[in-house]
Amino acid sequence: MKRWALMLIGITMASAPALVSAQISLATVVDLAQRNSSAVKLAEADVQKANAALMQTEDVFVPSLTFGSGLPAFHTIGFMPGVPSTFSGTVQSMAFSLSQKEYIGAARWGTKAVSLSLKDAREQVTLDASTAYIELDTVNNELAAAQQQEGFADRLVAIEQERAEAGVDPLSELLQAQLTAAQFKLRRLHLETRAATLAKQLAALTGLPVGSITPDHASIPDIPEVKAGDAQHTTAAIQSAQMLANSKHKIARGDRMSEFSPEISFSAQYSSTTDILNVLNTVDKYYAQNIPPVNFSSGFQIQFPLFDLSRRAKAKGSAADALRATVEVEQAQRQNEVQIAELTGSLRELDTLAEIATLKQQIANEQLKSVLAQLELGNGSGSGPGAQPQLSPKAEQLARIDERQKFQDAQDAGFDLAKARLSLLRALGHMEDWLGELHAK
Repeated sequence: MKRWALMLIGITMASAPALVSAQISLATVVDLAQRNSSAVKLAEADVQKANAALMQTEDVFVPSLTFGSGLPAFHTIGFMPGVPSTFSGTVQSMAFSLSQKEYIGAARWGTKAVSLSLKDAREQVTLDASTAYIELDTVNNELAAAQQQEGFADRLVAIEQERAEAGVDPLSELLQAQLTAAQFKLRRLHLETRAATLAKQLAALTGLPVGSITPDHASIPDIPEVKAGDAQHTTAAIQSAQMLANSKHKIARGDRMSEFSPEISFSAQYSSTTDILNVLNTVDKYYAQNIPPVNFSSGFQIQFPLFDLSRRAKAKGSAADALRATVEVEQAQRQNEVQIAELTGSLRELDTLAEIATLKQQIANEQLKSVLAQLELGNGSGSGPGAQPQLSPKAEQLARIDERQKFQDAQDAGFDLAKARLSLLRALGHMEDWLGELHAK
């Protein structure tokens, strides 16, 4: 039912490009991205190819049956090298081979490797879709705040215009207000461009029309907090590389065993002769006895390799491939450990930065409340000598601008923290935990 629901959503959105943007949950976006991903489709094709290769290596022990016929076209003159037959059948199979068993083991490791590659591709798509979705949700929140901030800046410019004309403030204050308004306009344009880019990115990931996805903030679960010191799971990419290395070692062992191990094959042949155009009578003249109409033979063929330089060279090449695959696994593990260390260090900093940004936002919000209260009720200092001057509408706009700026800073810090946590989840091999959170949400 879930699969049909996803297909219905995709068909509906694709068939109605002018449809109004609708809220789509993060779990749905991730599922659509996995189904639409070219990398996932390529990995699925690799899985099918690996399974076919495994069947091919195993089926050499299964007898193959071939039918044929060799009817003559004209009357035969002289000696005929072959026996004419209306029907012939041949059965062939490998009966014993030590190297082939190694090749079968290599193919099995290969199927495990591509299966893990498919899992890694899905996890990467999950990370990309989740990051783009969360960033678009963050940018939309910042864009709404930036539009409000730009409105406050415009009102501040109007206030400064009046104060400059009245001679209360110098012209520089008006120019500063205009500069601030221009900067906020640039910030809004930047956010609009980023939102459009993320919308196209999500459309490319999911296959839905551009602009048809509106993030549902309630569908974004809390990202599980993991640390490098937790029980570390090997990533699917490293596991796939390890399985591939095992496959290479099996191939190298099989090539090395083929230099000296014997191979036994089985074959059987049946044929029914024919005397069409007197061919059989002509052939019978050259044999001591007439050829029977039905012929059958079977047997085992044993081959002992004694000296074959080509097989030896192939074994050396396979051993080099196996060594290279082992080194690549070690390199991938070291790179992943370095990435984990870097993400862990940056995560601590980003966590602190997010906390600081949240506190600044709370302080700015409280300051705004205080300014609004003073504008409504006064500051309570009276109007005598030495009393604190009452706040002006300019202070209100500045407080509102500052509060919206702190809100955007907090949103940025929160997204950077979420992105780092997701990256650390993938580096530690815990993306299954994130997928569980999505489906539970």
